[in-house]
Amino acid sequence: MTEIVLGSHVGMSGKEMFLGSVKEAAEYGANALMVYTGAPQNTRRKEIGELRLDEGLAYAEKAGIREIVIHAPYIINLGNMEKPEMFDFGVDFLAKEVKRAAAFHSKVLVLHPGSSLSAGVEASVEQIAKGLNQVLNTDDSEVRIALETMAGSEVGRTFEELQMIYDKVERKDRLRVCFDTCHVNDAGYDLVNDYEGVLAQFDRVLGLDQIAVIHVNDSLT
Repeated sequence: MTEIVLGSHVGMSGKEMFLGSVKEAAEYGANALMVYTGAPQNTRRKEIGELRLDEGLAYAEKAGIREIVIHAPYIINLGNMEKPEMFDFGVDFLAKEVKRAAAFHSKVLVLHPGSSLSAGVEASVEQIAKGLNQVLNTDDSEVRIALETMAGSEVGRTFEELQMIYDKVERKDRLRVCFDTCHVNDAGYDLVNDYEGVLAQFDRVLGLDQIAVIHVNDSLT
């Protein structure tokens, strides 16, 4: 019988930091959790030694929390072609977040792929893949980057767009997908009336084995 791995996003702040995150997840009876390693909207980050990781990881083991997922900050946009300095910043910051995820003993770092405001999808895909290659080809951890399914103007609003990124990334073994139900629905896939059909479509394009995380997300936006 397959074990269900279920949890939610939890905060990380105050004196307890990651230990507090784990305690919150344990209160829910969760066996997984997701955190940001710092605020998602800015670059301020506490040093790893200040996060009480060892205590949190020990508590997680005792509480039966098996999976720790890290979400990369929203300010990373590997698809940015308008400002080269912001692309360089995104690559550098993502590389640091991968290392921080490894310190959390996480196997998965969820990332919004990003987009260009002026270029088309193909150019954006090239830029995103370029950034991923720069990060993954210089990192020796086991952390996988899970590209989140997106909507609106973001690259990744179709399964085929995610496949385009896969095709151009050299370390495909280090890529996975975060399947966000709100984004997939908002992008036009009929999850409500054709759930099995949508999953079958994903399976044909990328393969269900590439889904590392599912965000069961009912947000209206």
